[in-house]
Amino acid sequence: MPTLTVKVKRFDGKKSWWQEYKVDVKSRRVTVLDVLLRIKEEQDPTLAVRYSCRMAICGSCGMVINGVPRLACQTLLTEIKDDVITVEPMWNHRVIKDLVVDTEPNFEKLRKVKPYTIRDLKEIYESDKEIGQKPEELDKYYNFAYCIECGLCMAACPVVATNPRFLGPMALAAAYRWSADSRDQGWPIRAKIVDTEEGVWSCHLAYTCSAVCPRGVDPGFAIQLIKAALMRRAKRL
Repeated sequence: MPTLTVKVKRFDGKKSWWQEYKVDVKSRRVTVLDVLLRIKEEQDPTLAVRYSCRMAICGSCGMVINGVPRLACQTLLTEIKDDVITVEPMWNHRVIKDLVVDTEPNFEKLRKVKPYTIRDLKEIYESDKEIGQKPEELDKYYNFAYCIECGLCMAACPVVATNPRFLGPMALAAAYRWSADSRDQGWPIRAKIVDTEEGVWSCHLAYTCSAVCPRGVDPGFAIQLIKAALMRRAKRL
């Protein structure tokens, strides 16, 4: 039965410190979230952890585990292969308490790019016409539709770390996903929003956003696709 040393970076609203816990586990086929909840239940009920679905769907349990932004519910101890685990709140986010961070700024940026289908309302509400889509049209944005908006890409982005005004990979991938949808007509509106210093042109191509995505989404590629679309658009104007 291995004994884990779990080092958690804590915050009480005023000061931050590292706290160490010892946890005996019967198997390594448990997740980091399982270990944190055992600490909370058996050793320290004051430890604050955000989680919900425990199935890598809701994106609530994002944190930095052994130096990599990950979902705690998706990270098995077998992947870590070390008896010492360090856990920190997500980088580039304001810490509320312990491992709980404020993700609202991510969603404020997401709302700026209008993450929904933009289409003539009269056509939608006054017509019985079905707006269909071919498989090859779905392929253009399918990968990006898997985003669960967990914010790990924002935690990993070096540009977000130095420029809080940068829209970031989460919002920019959404801008591409909705604009690439053949049923959407909002590209001219979104182009004005992302064709700015706070938009795609601040991206330095680190691709750390794509490397940490728990759903295999490639926001770095989405940003490059937007840049290419903007350059084609500029040539036509």
